[in-house]
Amino acid sequence: MALYKMVLVFFLLTGNYANAQTSLDYPNRPIRIIVAFPPGGSPDFTARVIGQQIGNMLQASVVVENKSGAGGNVGTQYVATSKPDGYTLLVNSSAFTVNPSLYGPKAGYVPERDFTYIAVVSKQPNVVSVHEKVIAKSLAELKNLSVKEKLAFSTPGSGTTPHLTCANLFHGIWKEDVTHIPYKGAGPASLAVASGETPIGCTAAFGVLQFAKQGKVRILAITSDKRNPNLPDVPTFMELGYPQINDYTLSGFFAPKGTPKEIVEKLNQVINQALELSDVKDKFDKAGLIPVGGSLAQTSTYIASELKHWEQVVKMTGARVD
Repeated sequence: MALYKMVLVFFLLTGNYANAQTSLDYPNRPIRIIVAFPPGGSPDFTARVIGQQIGNMLQASVVVENKSGAGGNVGTQYVATSKPDGYTLLVNSSAFTVNPSLYGPKAGYVPERDFTYIAVVSKQPNVVSVHEKVIAKSLAELKNLSVKEKLAFSTPGSGTTPHLTCANLFHGIWKEDVTHIPYKGAGPASLAVASGETPIGCTAAFGVLQFAKQGKVRILAITSDKRNPNLPDVPTFMELGYPQINDYTLSGFFAPKGTPKEIVEKLNQVINQALELSDVKDKFDKAGLIPVGGSLAQTSTYIASELKHWEQVVKMTGARVD
């Protein structure tokens, strides 16, 4: 108690009493986690699994709310303008790093200006798959087929990382006129290629895994830096001669700019501890998610790298919001 009073006196004398009180008492009321996408996707899953652990470890009530719209911009804008006190957090996907380039000023936020990065929690690679009746058995054969026939590819939506992965491949590298057909989410995009509605699917890996096991689709390539244990026969793009395609769909926690450093550090520490729990690892593995974590400095470097990467991809492909 004496130490607590001494700390408060110090911060009072230096004009930082409010921040000291906020940091030392945190959390003393419910924490809201705003997910920028609808329920069911990897950001929502990540928010609920990690949010539960944040509540357990900090002995706090944690409420997850979905505020979707405009490719993740609605929820992101909401948190950007929220009070920076640690009680309103954002969970977003790679849209956080894609949208500033894809939407420009219409994104409604600037990552470096409006947010403090807490942690990148999970990631999952994208894949290119084809319907079982498509004759291409490899990526090279698909390239040859794209020269001879008019093809189309499904994605979870314009501006998603699977869309940009395939736009980069088909339009940027191959220079072929393969038509993009955006769907409303990973589920419909995966069903489209499994049913033959589109000959090609560009989705997260585990969106089509069940269909691959059933023989309805063939997965030709994966965007990870090494082969996935669940897909040991699927080569990486790097193996196939495309080192520039090393894409992941991320899920991360962010706070409004100005959130006290002590609170951000505490949240980063708790999230990293949660990622070490066997229960969390098991849930992530079953969902096809790769845990990430890392320090605040590592998180900042990671997000900066992703912002630069997707800016280059958007410029190269000329991708736009349909």
